[in-house]
Amino acid sequence: MERFHYFIRRLLLAIPTFLGITFVVFALCQFVPGGPVEQMMLNMRGAGAGSRAAAGAAISQEQRAALEKHFGFDRPVLERYWNWLVRQRAGLAADSYMYPNKTVWQLIKQRFPVSLIFGITGFALTYLVCIPLGIAKAMRNGGPFDLASSVAVFTLYAIPAFAFGMILKVLFCGAAEGFWDILPAAGFRSEGYAQLPPAGRILDTLRHMVLPVLCYMLGHFAVLTLLMKNSLLEQIGQDYIRTVLAKGATLRRAVWGHAFRNALIPIATGFGDVMTLMFAGSVLIERVFEIPGMGRLSLDAIVGRDYMVFMGILSLTSILGLLGRMVSDLAYVLIDPRINFKSS
Repeated sequence: MERFHYFIRRLLLAIPTFLGITFVVFALCQFVPGGPVEQMMLNMRGAGAGSRAAAGAAISQEQRAALEKHFGFDRPVLERYWNWLVRQRAGLAADSYMYPNKTVWQLIKQRFPVSLIFGITGFALTYLVCIPLGIAKAMRNGGPFDLASSVAVFTLYAIPAFAFGMILKVLFCGAAEGFWDILPAAGFRSEGYAQLPPAGRILDTLRHMVLPVLCYMLGHFAVLTLLMKNSLLEQIGQDYIRTVLAKGATLRRAVWGHAFRNALIPIATGFGDVMTLMFAGSVLIERVFEIPGMGRLSLDAIVGRDYMVFMGILSLTSILGLLGRMVSDLAYVLIDPRINFKSS
């Protein structure tokens, strides 16, 4: 029962946390120069870019006041925030500034499936590779395999994901002479995707996913591998494992039968992050491979001062992040039933 009460408290605490995050960012967006009013003024002037003062000199005060009324900047911040939160459903029902006749939710629905596919695939493959690799390194601690794999892991970790993506494009996408041209360099689907048979569509999607997913994995590969290794080594050094070994059990049996489950407890902290990763995507990776996902939509909204799209993405990302923390706590409980929340 105390676990149920704990999660209820966490859920109730998430409400003011969400309101605090969104209000602070919303207020900052209202007062930062170069907003939608200034952008529209610059477009009317024909400059396309410039400062607030240069834009203001191009049109009359009546025109500026009309623009502020159109975008809602003639009302107090608290009133605008309440309108955004309630009437516009946390910004999801608001109209985009950059994309005419489209709401924020319509834009998110178009991009979300792409980020979802890449996020789930990258997350699953990262854990499926890093956990066994960390176990293998722990059981061969200090040996040739451990040293060689550490060199490889740290070398890859030192390369930024976007730079690694450019290297992969050169090697496998025919970006330079003398290298392979076996994988698509950009996009999520080929031009003739609709005419392909079902098996061909699956193959086409997989070919487009190979390189971006490798870049997605790179960011968490070294951290997760070493976390698994160190966590397992810590468990192997515990008294209960020494007791198991003293009774004649092999190290492999002691690891898989006793230490493995306890070693997963620190790993469980990352389970909840998949919810935000699936939604937010990766801005740089999507930019390099021209993937129409959530990360690229966020970047376009920031560059284009489309605050409604940006705030809509932020609201959903915040909700998923808060829920993800509760998922991590639930994973703790499932892995180690001894955990209780009486004092939490």
